[in-house]
Amino acid sequence: MLTFLSQLSRRKPPPAITCHHCFSTTTSVSSSKLRSKYNFVSPPSLYPQTPTKTHLQRESNNTNSRPSKTPYRPPSSLELTESPAQSDLPFDFRFSYTESNSKVRPIGLREPKYSPFGPGRLDRVWTGVCAPAIDPKEGSLEKNDELEEKRRGMRERIQGEPLSNTERKALVERFQRHKMKRQINLGRDGLTHNMLSDIHNHWKRTEAVRIKCMGVPTVDMKNVCTQLEDKTFGKIIHRHGGQLVLYRGRHYKCQMRPVVPLMMWKPQEPVYPRLIKTTIDGLSIEETKEMRKRGSSVPALTRLAKNGYYGNLVPMVRDAFLADELVRIDCKGLPTSDYKKIGCKLKDLVPCILVTFEKEQIVIWRGKDYKPTEGGYFLNARELFDDSDDNLTSISNGNESKCAYQDQTDFDSSDSGDE
Repeated sequence: MLTFLSQLSRRKPPPAITCHHCFSTTTSVSSSKLRSKYNFVSPPSLYPQTPTKTHLQRESNNTNSRPSKTPYRPPSSLELTESPAQSDLPFDFRFSYTESNSKVRPIGLREPKYSPFGPGRLDRVWTGVCAPAIDPKEGSLEKNDELEEKRRGMRERIQGEPLSNTERKALVERFQRHKMKRQINLGRDGLTHNMLSDIHNHWKRTEAVRIKCMGVPTVDMKNVCTQLEDKTFGKIIHRHGGQLVLYRGRHYKCQMRPVVPLMMWKPQEPVYPRLIKTTIDGLSIEETKEMRKRGSSVPALTRLAKNGYYGNLVPMVRDAFLADELVRIDCKGLPTSDYKKIGCKLKDLVPCILVTFEKEQIVIWRGKDYKPTEGGYFLNARELFDDSDDNLTSISNGNESKCAYQDQTDFDSSDSGDE
C-alpha cells in the first residue's frame, strides 16, 4: 500500500488549461509547427487593416465627382426673374376670336380673374374675358383710333402689292391636299389665340398655310375669314367650303414676326344671359307650350353631323321660313354646347327666335312680323377674290356669278369681279 502511494506522488500533474488557450488563436498559431513545415501564410483579410492614404484619396475623389443632389423646389410666382412679355399687337387678347363677341357683356364670371398666360408673364391685365390692348382705366376714343391706324399700317406694310392672277394660281395649286399635307384644323373653339402662333410657325417655311374649318364656326364663314385676316395680317386667296388658303404677304419677315404670348390653359367661359326664356316674347305661357309641342313634331329640315361643315345652314333656314313659321334641326350626337352655340348664331344671322333645345333638337320660330332679308346670306361653294381690293368680295349680281361659274376650275383666281 505504501509503495502504491509513493508511485502516485512521483507522477507529474497534468498541465492546467487556461482561458488564454481557448480563445486566443495567435499563440496557438505561433507555437504550431505547421508554419515551418508547410510555409503557410494567412490571407490579409484575417487581420484588421488600417485605412491607407490611397484608400482615403479614392473616397474623396468619389465624393467630389458626384455632388449631392439638391432637392426639387417647385417654381413660385413670387420669385420671377424674367420680365413679363410685351406684345405690340393692336387688338385685345381672347381665348377665341370667332366664338366670342365683344359687344355682348357677360353677367358673371365662373372663376377668379387669373390670367391664363400665367402669373407675371404678360404686361396686360386680364379682365376675366380678355386682355385689352389699352388699360381699361386709361381707355379713350383717341387711343382706339390710334390702334386702328396702327393695325391698318401694319397690314399694308406686310402685304405690299397684291398678288397677280398667275401668282395666285400657282400658290393655290401648290397648297392643294394632294400636294401639301401640312394644314391647321380649326374646330369647335374657332380661331383661338394660340392658333396665331401656329400660323406664324407655318409661315416660317412656306408662303401660305392651308386651314380646314369644321364644326360650329363654319355657320358664319364670313366672320372666320374676317378674323383670320384681321388677327394675322394675312390675306385669304382661296376658299372652297371649309378649306382656306391664307397668304402671309410679300414683305413678311420671320425675324420681324410679332410676339404672340401663349395661353397656359383654357379659361372658363363667363356666364351669359339665358338663350331661351320661360315665355317667348309676345306670347303667353299657354301659347309658348303649344308652340314647343308643335315644333317637336315638325319634320326636321336637316340633320347635322358632328364636326361637319354648316356653311349652308343659314340660307336653308331662310328658305324654310318662306313656307313655314317653325323649323326644326336634328342635332343628335352633337355635344350640348355645340348645338346651343349654333342656335345662338342662327338667332343673330337669320334672324329668328329660339323656341327649345329639348331632345337634342333646335326649334326656331320666325316671329310674327317676319320679313325675308333682301340680298340673303348666300355663300358660293367657292369665293372670288379681287386683285385690286384687299377685302373679301362676294358675288352678288348676275354678271359676276356667270364669271364665277366659268372660273371655278381656275381656283377662284379671276380679275373679272369688281364691286
